[in-house]
Amino acid sequence: MKKIPHKHKSKKIRHAPPGSAPGILNIPEDAPRPVIHVFIYNEKECREEQLFSTADMLNILQKYPGMLFWFDIHGFGDKKFLEQLSDSFSIHRLQMEDVVNVYQRPKADESQGPLFLISRVLSDKDGMLQNDQLSIFSGSNFLISLQEHYEDILDPVRVRVRTGKGFMRVHGIDYLVYSLMDAALDNYYPLLEKTGDKLDDLQEELLAAPTREALNRVLQIKRDLIVMRRSIWSERDKIIDILRSNFAQVKDEIKIFYRDSYDHCIQIMDLVESYKEVTASLMDVYHSSVSNRLNQVMKVLTIISTIFIPLTFIVGVYGMNFAGNDPATGKSLPWNMPELYSPYGYIGVMVFMLLIVVAQILFFRKKGWLSKS
Repeated sequence: MKKIPHKHKSKKIRHAPPGSAPGILNIPEDAPRPVIHVFIYNEKECREEQLFSTADMLNILQKYPGMLFWFDIHGFGDKKFLEQLSDSFSIHRLQMEDVVNVYQRPKADESQGPLFLISRVLSDKDGMLQNDQLSIFSGSNFLISLQEHYEDILDPVRVRVRTGKGFMRVHGIDYLVYSLMDAALDNYYPLLEKTGDKLDDLQEELLAAPTREALNRVLQIKRDLIVMRRSIWSERDKIIDILRSNFAQVKDEIKIFYRDSYDHCIQIMDLVESYKEVTASLMDVYHSSVSNRLNQVMKVLTIISTIFIPLTFIVGVYGMNFAGNDPATGKSLPWNMPELYSPYGYIGVMVFMLLIVVAQILFFRKKGWLSKS
């Protein structure tokens, strides 16, 4: 039997060896090198630069006083750079460890340094659910975002920073923090829309011709929905924490936007739960369809067997071949199958069996047993 490969593989959580000191940064060997892009902006202007070290980041902060800074960092392939980043911006090593171990649940954590936030960024890549992590450190006039890979879904936010659309340049860094988390949250909607289309197609396919491959696709969608549910529940808890806490980096006038994000979380949770119920019903449809097909096959085989039961009995009786005459005396034995010597015995038995078959088929049809339903 051909094995159908799964389209989604959960990321393996990277941990330090048991007994290791906390705050150890475990960098994968194949991790991409860090790329630092900075947006320097205020209400009137925005400029961008490419940086190469933490020293460049500190120099930019001093070079443009009174401006806001978004350090957009992609790639973790330089342990020394991450340690310098932690020391330069008063980031706790435990928080930097959570940044590198990229399967953390969404959370908001305030320590002596910048406000630390984590969001899950779910996206569709070649039909596979991509589950990445967005780590954010928010200070008074700067924001540092870190992601494992070079590609992401934050281009709409970058466009808003460049063009100054909406409130992006009017408010401070706390609004940029909200915008990044809201972009990650809004990406659930196209994912769920694709999921709904897939479920509609699978429903039609399962009703028409249920296959094992279709069932595997239903199970794949169910696994993806479990990932979405786990992420969105934690995202909701994080937003509630932000709304209820008095983080210095989140002003009261920004919290109204987080309330809108909370509403989005509730909508997404409802959609995820609804689609989970649909996947359960589709699995029931598959099993019912397979069971109905099996019943149809069993009905056909039963009818065929029933037709041949009397025929087999007749053939078996005349297959005993008892002699009609005593071979020693030649005396007739009338009770020993006299039909064996009838001149029309063979054709007579065949016609009789044919009449039995016709009679059975007419009876089955009258009862409705020959229909496909």
